[in-house]
Amino acid sequence: MDHAYADVNGVRLHYVTAGRGPLVVLLHGFPEFWYAWTAQLAEFGRDHRAVAPDMRGYNLSSKPTDLAAYRVKHVVADVSALADHLGATTFALVGHDWGGVVAWAFALTHPERLEKLVIVNAPHPAIFERELRENPAQQEASRYMLAFRSAEAESLLSADNYARMVAMLTRGGGGAWLTDADRARYLAAWSQPGALTGGLNYYRAAGVGPPAADGTPARSFGRDPRRLTVTVPTLVIWGERDRALLPGNLDGLDRFVADLTIKRVPDGSHWVIHEQPALVNGYIRDFLAAPRAR
Repeated sequence: MDHAYADVNGVRLHYVTAGRGPLVVLLHGFPEFWYAWTAQLAEFGRDHRAVAPDMRGYNLSSKPTDLAAYRVKHVVADVSALADHLGATTFALVGHDWGGVVAWAFALTHPERLEKLVIVNAPHPAIFERELRENPAQQEASRYMLAFRSAEAESLLSADNYARMVAMLTRGGGGAWLTDADRARYLAAWSQPGALTGGLNYYRAAGVGPPAADGTPARSFGRDPRRLTVTVPTLVIWGERDRALLPGNLDGLDRFVADLTIKRVPDGSHWVIHEQPALVNGYIRDFLAAPRAR
């Protein structure tokens, strides 16, 4: 695995790359960084050029101080510019959590650049809007988003050597995947100056979350639901034991994705890419290898 930097779209992105071949870009979520995709870099680096960036605000990438710089449209532009930097006209895009949110948005705005789209436990914006508005269970599961948008979030999450962040990574899956070496890598990434604020600013810039006590209504990741149809062949992998993003986010998804494959993992949590990497990699490999209808 090789480390490199790309100066694109007004920021400097650190990324890790493995292998040669068709490009696969892997986008992490909160509170992770490129390292989330170690198993996928090793697997797809065998016959692809697998690239996992630190998204803006995280680890070794630039951390803009302007909150507006964390709007999804800017991160989408980062992905497009990174692909340009790597010399790829089209590529496959894989996203988990916030990386999946960005991947959905990229597929909506730049479908011509994607060969395939893979989403892991990240809700489509229209479906998530419905769930936040109508599903009390999802509203309750999303309460943490209000805390993450608050001014106290940094102190809350960094207390006791990031104890709550570690607990977040092990929530719902028992934490067997998180080794001492992994924990050290995450602590180092979270301790980068400005990194915790950078990750939290995704929540703040989007204003995403359930209805708040002050009367603020539920809000998804934006855009008119009538204009949210994804035309790119899409694989959605969902750990059904996800305590933050409930399986209801799969209901009716086929109305917004023209070419959809869903793989449910009943015993997988939000961190299914870590818990069951061989299963996840197999689903992704089969999907990428399948011929695309033209």
